[in-house]
Amino acid sequence: MNELSHTNPQGKARMVDVGNKIPENRSAIASGFIRLKAETLTLIAENLNKKGDVLAIAEIAGIQAAKQTSGLIPLCHPLLLSKISVTCNVGQKGITVVAEVRCTGQTGVEMEALTAVSIALLTIYDMCKAVDKEMVIENIRLLEKTKEPIH
Repeated sequence: MNELSHTNPQGKARMVDVGNKIPENRSAIASGFIRLKAETLTLIAENLNKKGDVLAIAEIAGIQAAKQTSGLIPLCHPLLLSKISVTCNVGQKGITVVAEVRCTGQTGVEMEALTAVSIALLTIYDMCKAVDKEMVIENIRLLEKTKEPIH
C-alpha cells in the first residue's frame, strides 16, 4: 500500500512539497447525484422554485466552490484554474451534477472537481429543502483524472 502523502514521518499533517515537480496539463472530472421527489423535479424543470433557477444557481455555486478549494480543504494547494465547468442534468429520479476542472500546474485538480460537485449538490438541497424533506445526496466520486506534458 502507498503511504499517505499528507503526513510526515511522525504522523503529523503536512502540505506536500510540489516545488520540484514539472508543470503539466491536468484535468479532473467528478460527479454526484441528488435524489428528489417527482414533484420537486417538476418545480425545478419548470423553473417554479421560489428561490430562483435551481440549476443555474447550483452550477454557479459549483464554479465558485472549485475556486475556493484551497481555502476549504487545509492541505490543498491554491491553483490557477484554467477551466471549470459544472453541469446539472435532470433525470427521472433526481439530478446528476458533473464538474470538469483544468489547470497547468504541479499538482492535480481532483479536489477542485469534487468540491464543485459537492457544493452544487448542497446548493440544490438548500434551494429545495422547503419542498422536499426526502432528498438524498449520493455517489460523489472522481470519474477521471489526467496529466499530460506541456507541448
